[in-house]
Amino acid sequence: MAEASARIGPNAILQFVPVLEAARGPDETAHILAMAGIITLPDPAKGLIAEGPAARLHQMVRQALPQDAARLAAEAGRRTGDYILAHRIPKAAQAVLKLLPARLSVPILSKAIAKHAWTFCGSGEFRLEPGVPPVFAILDNPVVRGEVSEVPLCHWHAAVFERLFTAICGTGWQVVETTCCAQGARACRFELRRGR
Repeated sequence: MAEASARIGPNAILQFVPVLEAARGPDETAHILAMAGIITLPDPAKGLIAEGPAARLHQMVRQALPQDAARLAAEAGRRTGDYILAHRIPKAAQAVLKLLPARLSVPILSKAIAKHAWTFCGSGEFRLEPGVPPVFAILDNPVVRGEVSEVPLCHWHAAVFERLFTAICGTGWQVVETTCCAQGARACRFELRRGR
């Protein structure tokens, strides 16, 4: 998919706005949105949006609010996960998966995430790496494209995944980004781990 025509889910923006407003107020939020080139918020009823403004918003938050960016992105990610649970994964499917042991529900949910990866990775390439539990990889992740960092930056993605697995496959799941494109890695890799 060409970057110019790449699309991503509107929640990459829409779930970030209330988090920013709660933390920094409407004026600073409007300023950050304007710096990202977002004049009007996307209409969720219209489906996918252009990838560029969403990626720029995430990058602008990291630039403008370096001390708070990870926390704010994680909260926006959790809200995105809540939206997916409320509107995108049928309640009946969630109920069935919750009845299954994790050794069955985790691979099913992982495959469902892979099937719908276009909603959160835009022009990046999503890969479901084999393993128990599996690892998610986003190659050429547009949300960090062009950035340089010593540490992983994809707190939004990690929080979305973690919220889904915790809600559906049982408590105690953590998603840890172990490598990031911003660190010079080939892919942003997200490991699914279960605490004791």
